[in-house]
Amino acid sequence: MLAMFSPAILRADVADGVKAVVNDRVITFAEVEDYTRPAAEALRRQYAAQPEVFQQKLKEALDDSLEQLVDRALILHYFETEGYKLPDSFVDQMVQERIREKFGDRVTLMKTLQAQGMTFEQFRKQLREQYVESALRNQNVQREITISPFKIESYYQANQEKYKLEDQVKLRMIVLTKTSPDDTNVLEIAREIKIKVKEGTPFTEMAAVYSQGSQQHAGGDWGWVERSVLRKELADVAFKLTPGQTSDPIDTPEATYFMLVEEKKPAHFRPLSEVRPDVEKTLKVQEQAKLEKAWIDGLKKKTFIRYF
Repeated sequence: MLAMFSPAILRADVADGVKAVVNDRVITFAEVEDYTRPAAEALRRQYAAQPEVFQQKLKEALDDSLEQLVDRALILHYFETEGYKLPDSFVDQMVQERIREKFGDRVTLMKTLQAQGMTFEQFRKQLREQYVESALRNQNVQREITISPFKIESYYQANQEKYKLEDQVKLRMIVLTKTSPDDTNVLEIAREIKIKVKEGTPFTEMAAVYSQGSQQHAGGDWGWVERSVLRKELADVAFKLTPGQTSDPIDTPEATYFMLVEEKKPAHFRPLSEVRPDVEKTLKVQEQAKLEKAWIDGLKKKTFIRYF
């Protein structure tokens, strides 16, 4: 399905069909295109109304796919030159497991491969190469990484804005859906509910009986919410209420709302003690990326690579 790819890109790159050579392994434009296809389809849907943006994003995706395929070729070359072996029996076992997990039986596999224009040997080779790449990445990159408390604290201090929370309210809400914009019945019901709550009927009880919102069975409990979570007409009211105070019914074309604010929190930064696991995970991912780049760069220095 070449239609999704830019004619300009195709004219520039399909002249000889070769995008890169890694040692004796040729990477063709067709390979890059196939590797990019899932991303290209997603981009085409996302930027359907922005053809120029789509073409730019597609070019970036093609370039990224080429680099990933070059990296894979480097790793496979390393596998061969370092004397690693993968027994055919192990590959056969992987193939059988994949058939059971994804296709159910060999007949379905063969029909699927035929529809994709792929032979069984190509499928087997693809599985083998994926395993080799994953195993060598794990061996050379996915090592145990320890992040020092100093690095965690330094990152947190330098990136505190990432962990900032807006003003918050602990909110309960009764939602009464209208049958039409002219429906005035729900507004009257909301006023009656307000009177009953004022007289002492628990808000949670009224929510469980009357609310048509998804939180009905939780007593209308929305938990802690930030201003940006609520539509403007609701947020403007909710954040003016004091803890324990209920709103007047809020009428909109779609529904009428009645709210209770239980608690309030001013804008604040999440403390390091709360976000430490997230910070540590972020730093580990960054270190992993550095290790991978260093390993791939080392392979590039020892391998012939030519781009076209």
